[in-house]
Amino acid sequence: MPLPKRRFSRARTLKKRTHKHYKLGALTVCLQCKNKKVPHHVCPTCGYYRGKQVVEIKIKEKKKKR
Repeated sequence: MPLPKRRFSRARTLKKRTHKHYKLGALTVCLQCKNKKVPHHVCPTCGYYRGKQVVEIKIKEKKKKR
């Protein structure tokens, strides 16, 4: 098998890999809290799915310093 005579430059290597990147999945807006969420999943901030509360979300309380 033949081997390359010289090392590929960094620019050439990066050009070769331009199509190898992660795509951000589609996001929708929650109807209750207006935050972005993954479609067909329960909203992680409010716990609603299709207008009904499915999961009760606990609110983290800030600890008060004495």
